[in-house]
Amino acid sequence: MWAGGRVSGQHGRVHELVALDLPGGPEFVDAVRRCWDRGDAVLPLPRRGPDEWRRTVLDELRPTRVLGPGGDETAWPGGEPVEEGDAVVVATSGTTGRPRGAVHTHRTVEHAAFATATALGVDDDVRWLACLPLDHVGGLSVVTRALATGAGLEVHDGFDAAAVDDAAARGATHVSLVPAVLGRVQVAQWRVVLLGGSAVPAHRPANTVATYGMTETFGGVVYDGLPLNGTAVRIADEGRADDGSGHIELSTRSLLRCYRDGTDPVAADGWYRTGDLGWVEPGTGRLHVDGRADDLLVTGGEKVWPQQVEAVLATHPQVAEVAVVGRPDPVWGQTVTAVVVPRGAPPTLDALRSLALEHLPPAAAPRALELVAALPRTSLGKVRRHQVGQPHDGAPDTAD
Repeated sequence: MWAGGRVSGQHGRVHELVALDLPGGPEFVDAVRRCWDRGDAVLPLPRRGPDEWRRTVLDELRPTRVLGPGGDETAWPGGEPVEEGDAVVVATSGTTGRPRGAVHTHRTVEHAAFATATALGVDDDVRWLACLPLDHVGGLSVVTRALATGAGLEVHDGFDAAAVDDAAARGATHVSLVPAVLGRVQVAQWRVVLLGGSAVPAHRPANTVATYGMTETFGGVVYDGLPLNGTAVRIADEGRADDGSGHIELSTRSLLRCYRDGTDPVAADGWYRTGDLGWVEPGTGRLHVDGRADDLLVTGGEKVWPQQVEAVLATHPQVAEVAVVGRPDPVWGQTVTAVVVPRGAPPTLDALRSLALEHLPPAAAPRALELVAALPRTSLGKVRRHQVGQPHDGAPDTAD
């Protein structure tokens, strides 16, 4: 039986992977408990989005059973079992866009839970709110953290600003959110707000914690730039620039066992290359994340980080949302392009360039402006950068 975060399944039995097709709430939490009690692992399914994507997740990650509302549980054709000790499988996008499943054991899930509890302080009245999608580690890890540590727990079926504020008013103390919703909730009501999933604004409330991690680490393992207990950070020697920046690698006890297809992305020495670039501040050891390696723009031989430009342009009063992308250019290699959702009258390209030049090197100032009604985002609010503002039918506003 599962107790206090530990599981002892029946030796010799097949350990199943149960896909949870359930809304967020007590039924979801009870289902996790029951599956763990009998030694099975769980795969939370996306509740929003096209049915075709849900079918793709099922086909790629091959659960043995699917559990629906009211206890309706059916076998899934072609399903494959998990190993003893496996706790969860979380879908994550592979390089081909097909879902991959990060397999985490009870040991890694527990380590993630207690590392967070140690970092934030352990109080008897801690009550977590899970309001992010449960098929993502940002939402699921709140549930598993509460189960492992015995903290209080409230689970919502998705994000609703009024419901989040109400939970805080009724005694919830800790919550995980994405930066995109910060302005929609009463942040001051919370003791601790964990922020992750996308770039965290430089100016944010004092009770927020910027987290860095990914599905493969079962969520955040670096808080406000510093690694949690059991986690180490390094910049790979291979490809390291003269300024010390390079590929970020992590070693942590909450690393996945493998992907669902059996492949293991962790190197033989125990380090996982994240796909992000950054640097470690000398003296303090704080990690600074520049962005995804494949997000880096090179224009006229100069490196430009989209997130840095976006942070500056977002301060313009006529910019509601902005994403910075590189468009192919025969002269510059890439043209730094600001894709803007305007607030009221749209800003001019000259105004955005002037603002950028006050804070950033000349290469970072956008040379093109595209106006859109909305930016494509994931369910966690992260901009889908490679889908941003496909070029307009008309010529975009450009600078020489």
